[in-house]
Amino acid sequence: QPPQLLFMKLGPKPVSKGSGSPQLQEILIPGEDWKLVSEGYKATEGPAVNSKGEFFYNDVPNHKTYKLDINNKPVEFLGVENRRDGQRFGPGDNLISVASGTMQVVVYDPSGKEKVLAEGFKGNDLVALHDGSVYVTEPGWDGKSPSQVWYISPSGEKKVVDKGLKFSNGVTTSPDQTLLYVADSRSHWIYSYQIQENGDLKFKQKYYYIHMPDSADDAGADGLRVDRNGRLYVATRMGIQVCDQAGRVNCIIPTPNNRVSNLEFGGKDFDILFATCGDKVYMRKVKVKGYSSWMSPIKPEKPKL
Repeated sequence: QPPQLLFMKLGPKPVSKGSGSPQLQEILIPGEDWKLVSEGYKATEGPAVNSKGEFFYNDVPNHKTYKLDINNKPVEFLGVENRRDGQRFGPGDNLISVASGTMQVVVYDPSGKEKVLAEGFKGNDLVALHDGSVYVTEPGWDGKSPSQVWYISPSGEKKVVDKGLKFSNGVTTSPDQTLLYVADSRSHWIYSYQIQENGDLKFKQKYYYIHMPDSADDAGADGLRVDRNGRLYVATRMGIQVCDQAGRVNCIIPTPNNRVSNLEFGGKDFDILFATCGDKVYMRKVKVKGYSSWMSPIKPEKPKL
């Protein structure tokens, strides 16, 4: 039996004071709504923030990576034609990107200089840990190739650490970096794994039950992020679904155009929630602070059941 769902249809108007479920009130600021950052893209993806909270994202079909300036205006950071998709910052403010067009994982230093970290597979999304190691999802795009999760060591050695999902997609860690979460887009599950010292994954389980529309056969779960309280945020067909540490969806935050592929927390205090939504990018200030896996691990409070 799926857990109880608390859903609030926000609509185009700002959140009114005192409205919504208690879980939404812990996250959203009354009167703060989504704001349009920019539009006119083909397909936005790969939201990422560096140690300063500066926000980057990709327009995948156009091979462009953008960075927001101090006025929250996008400026082009990269124009390399390798179809960059999922990306995250790693230690040293190096941007690590899945270049599916060249079947590589590439690293860009703050000046934009490129280095190949690994190659030989067509990845989708990734997460970079504080020690420099990286996990990459490979969905099996054609339906015939295996859907896998790769581990890349800080020295660039790669190995497959999981197989068997229908379409492995979004990936992130718990704030203490003991657990890896992977979205299976063609189901309604987010899987949980225990991270081992050598990068292997153990104790795989279906953990987060993600809700989906009656008209869909799957939740379409894509990008994953966590906040510093241990909540998991999932980009889905129904909006951003927010899960507690116990695995329950507590609430759903819709986006203005009802499309969201990925999300990220940024800004100097990491309390700005960004969402890549097809041809548009949105942002809104929230009460919570996001956690990025290049940060040192932190231990959230125990979940309240």
